Amino acid sequence: MTRILFVEDDQNLGRLLKENLDNKGFAITWCKDGDMGLNAFTEQEFDLCILDVMMPVKDGFTLSKEIRAMNNDIPIIFLTARSMHEDKIHGLEIGADDYITKPFSTHELFLRINAILRRTQNRSSSSQEKVNQVGKYLFDHKKMTLQFGNDIKRLSSKEADLLSILVQNKEELVPRSVILNKVWGNDDYFSAKSMDVYISKIRKLLKEDPAIEILNAYGSGFKLIVNEV
Repeated sequence: MTRILFVEDDQNLGRLLKENLDNKGFAITWCKDGDMGLNAFTEQEFDLCILDVMMPVKDGFTLSKEIRAMNNDIPIIFLTARSMHEDKIHGLEIGADDYITKPFSTHELFLRINAILRRTQNRSSSSQEKVNQVGKYLFDHKKMTLQFGNDIKRLSSKEADLLSILVQNKEELVPRSVILNKVWGNDDYFSAKSMDVYISKIRKLLKEDPAIEILNAYGSGFKLIVNEV
């Protein structure tokens, strides 16, 4: 059974969503503020978090950073009444897997939860995972690690998935829409902005080997190139 941490201070919405998600077969732990949510996360194991942004005591953005400090891989969905583009982009940049603006239907939330769970389960159950040589780096998608010499860096799930797509298609242009739909589950404006941020992160992770380049074909996609010496 999928265990979900649900943090929402609105009593009516919280009760409604908990009841609906319970009926869908999820195990829901509902907390009514950020501190309660953090305490629950430290005491229990969860497969996914749904966090309201505007909450008393501790807002959802702050809570997500604290959760990420303990578990960098757990999927996070933000719920918010805010419609500002900057807020949505910020949520995606700090590691959210999805961002839903109120009002929304419980069916929409259910579909988004399932889409995220399919991606994470497919990654963990893939039988084709192996260690890849990328220039002077060793990349292990399954373990989500990138090694340069004796230095091993732990990657986030999105960093690992994004790098895996580029590695699997080395020397070939990967369309933006392909990356967005495989890693983010959609190709909307906010996911595209988030992808650009993650491309920059990947470039920084690979900067120790000057033979490695990630080329940007503006508006089309990205290509990983390893220049032979």
